[in-house]
Amino acid sequence: MSFDFDAAVQAPFRMQPGLRKLAPGAVQLTPMAAGGRHQREKMAVLSSFADQALVARPGFDAMPALDVLCRQAAAEHPRHFAWDGRAATAPQLGLRVRDGAVEQTGSGAFGLGDEVPRCVALQAPEWRLPALLALCFVEDLAIVDVADASLPWLAVALPSHWAPEDKVGRSFVQVHAPVPDADLLRQAAPALARLVGGPDRWERFVWTVSDTPRLHTHPRRVAPERWAHDPQATGLPRAWFRSERQSFIPVPAAGQSVFTIAVDVRPLPEVVHSADRARRLADAIASMSPAVLDYRGLTPVREPLLRWLAERAAA
Repeated sequence: MSFDFDAAVQAPFRMQPGLRKLAPGAVQLTPMAAGGRHQREKMAVLSSFADQALVARPGFDAMPALDVLCRQAAAEHPRHFAWDGRAATAPQLGLRVRDGAVEQTGSGAFGLGDEVPRCVALQAPEWRLPALLALCFVEDLAIVDVADASLPWLAVALPSHWAPEDKVGRSFVQVHAPVPDADLLRQAAPALARLVGGPDRWERFVWTVSDTPRLHTHPRRVAPERWAHDPQATGLPRAWFRSERQSFIPVPAAGQSVFTIAVDVRPLPEVVHSADRARRLADAIASMSPAVLDYRGLTPVREPLLRWLAERAAA
């Protein structure tokens, strides 16, 4: 996945849109790696907590946006996904979803037997195509309604400490209401919705330092205590760099945009592999307001983290 560290990690740290236009032909979807964390965690979520991951406003028709998304997926990755307007076929999963019905086409290259068909078939018919997409590609998905800058539909198995079922149907302003220092982001919501609605495609990056390597951090599925031990006494605890590459696929005919979210989590030393990156990250964290540090759960680890980064930069 293509997280741009230099573009995303800046000081002073600001909550802002940070959109940049994608070049023609730029890829927005990432095929799933066999046996990888994304596959394992998404299957676990869709098997046990699908009602928290696959959510929509009552009566909302997602098919115009899903049709555009499926066409893009087939164009970008024809070996992994095919779409004829009614049927979506995933050769490596050995699975097809046609008009909401699940058809097994083979054993698939991932060697998962009946697990994937069972996971997809568990869903209501209208959610089987989104479930197939979720298991074909790394990205989580949402639909933006340009008219009111709301999120009427979400297929998010790997949220970053937020609950999709609490955000569905809400406006961009309401979704970001708990985010501190984000007035600029909230004020720009109507203009941003019009922008991502077309005709251009856009991307942005977000990041944080996390105390867990898990991709799935739904607030009801992780311990409420962050950095539960005393980092001041033990030095820098185990830490991970959590990043998201977000992009937008316009659906202008429906006044919508498909919002893609590619989450990645890596050990912090693996990401901060140079003195320049250590300085960049230190400067960004040092410039965060107390409210932002609290919101991101970084207050307990700020000082040991800055010390570790300074040592890394010096080395």
